[in-house]
Amino acid sequence: MISLYNTNDIRKVDAYAIETLGISGIVLMENASINIFNEILFFIYPNNNIKRIGFVCGRGNNGGDGFATARHFANAGFTVNVISIGSKNKMSKDCLTNYNILKKLSNNNKDIHIYSYKSKKDLVRLNSSQIIVDAILGSGVKGELKEPYKTIVQSLNKKKAKKIAIDIPTGLDPDKGTGKLIFQSNLTVSLGDYKKGLFFNKGLTHCGKVVKAGIGISQKYFEELETNSFLTEPEDVFNFLPRREKNVHKYSAGKVLTIAGSGEYPGAAVLTSKSVFKTGAGASVLCFPKSIRNLIQKKLGEVVVISYADGESEFLSEENLNEISDKISWADSISIGPGLGRHIKTQNAVLSILKNRKAKRIVIDADAIFALNKKRYKKINLKNSVLTPHYGEFASLIGLTINELQSDILKFGNKFVKDTGAFLVLKGAPTIIFTPKGESIINSTGNPGMAKFGTGDVLTGLIAGFASQKTSLKKAIIIAVYLHSLSADILSFKQTELTFTATDILNNIPSTIKFLIKSCAELS
Repeated sequence: MISLYNTNDIRKVDAYAIETLGISGIVLMENASINIFNEILFFIYPNNNIKRIGFVCGRGNNGGDGFATARHFANAGFTVNVISIGSKNKMSKDCLTNYNILKKLSNNNKDIHIYSYKSKKDLVRLNSSQIIVDAILGSGVKGELKEPYKTIVQSLNKKKAKKIAIDIPTGLDPDKGTGKLIFQSNLTVSLGDYKKGLFFNKGLTHCGKVVKAGIGISQKYFEELETNSFLTEPEDVFNFLPRREKNVHKYSAGKVLTIAGSGEYPGAAVLTSKSVFKTGAGASVLCFPKSIRNLIQKKLGEVVVISYADGESEFLSEENLNEISDKISWADSISIGPGLGRHIKTQNAVLSILKNRKAKRIVIDADAIFALNKKRYKKINLKNSVLTPHYGEFASLIGLTINELQSDILKFGNKFVKDTGAFLVLKGAPTIIFTPKGESIINSTGNPGMAKFGTGDVLTGLIAGFASQKTSLKKAIIIAVYLHSLSADILSFKQTELTFTATDILNNIPSTIKFLIKSCAELS
């Protein structure tokens, strides 16, 4: 997995380089600017028509990175337009050094143009630029943008040029991924190493493609830092995939019990229970109301249906628990919740199952999560359980508004798993996995086409299927979440993000696993 850091962590490495190794700040800035230059060139290649690039530079070290990078582009034959914000006497030492170098070069290079920002009208000078680079504030400034930065960012976001941010887009909190007004970047060049806020919340929507540019410090100094935030890689999932033993049989390959569906929502049970078989699990059993069994029987294929007597109520109640208790004991893992409904009798049945499951692995989704509302989850031992809410469900579960949750997603997610001992799969763009050890694992696959009915039901079945096999619960979750979204990514190329369905994602899982195995084998 790729390690993600807080800005304070990155600063510790910077300080170590300067104070202990004796590398001056101006040398670190030069190293960074060369790598930024190369990353931008790679981003625009092979578009040979791009010859005009604009920079908006602040007075701190982020501005210094911008002035230095502008120099490299000028030396490479580009026409460079630079807007400098703030007076020279307020610039940081290294920023001023690179400003003065660029200013002197402009005396003999007619393609370098440097302007001081006085009003919004000065930004018109960037209208001819095919690329605009944000080197305004960097990671050192947090909170809502003030003037003139607010006006500048608003104006830059309206321009048609491709946009690139040095270190972070101005206005984005690099730790929380929050911000009211943020520079809308197509490419973000993170300096030193990756900041975690670039990959979730508004970081996901405002950073574009994220790449890393070194500052001339060995990667081992970053690796020595302790972090609990990570980004998934395909190699992780490839290495975590279950390996089949030669003497395996259907009951040793993994047994999954799905408790899902009702008269109101029968389809969710089909998606969840069928998804189990796409993981390699050997047995999938669905507990479903007897009165409406005919609605789904023909759609289930290999899934075995165990019906419970519901009369004409069409939902699970506590009276049914004796009928399914043997299967609860039989299963290696359980999934519960998709389409169950929210009748009070169903909620009581869910709570009873969760209280009496002992150490059984269980995936809790949808209506089963609703049953834990009003702080009821605090009265249940959730060890070896996986909760899979979307943002609205999770906010409701812990008594917050969605806006409050989004103000610091990682804090609230980590607090929940610390308090409960459960795993949390917070479904969204992107999905984030929280482990009881305090890790936040951000999924790196997925696209907006997944925002459809049924996709969460498929994920629930995949997690339960991988969890039923001989692998850790953490690995099972990582595999399921990654493959689920990767399947959607592949479908977005075959079809479009508009057209594929949850069933398409389910049916595409085998090809997705094959694609992953082939891709990782070619890299090794």
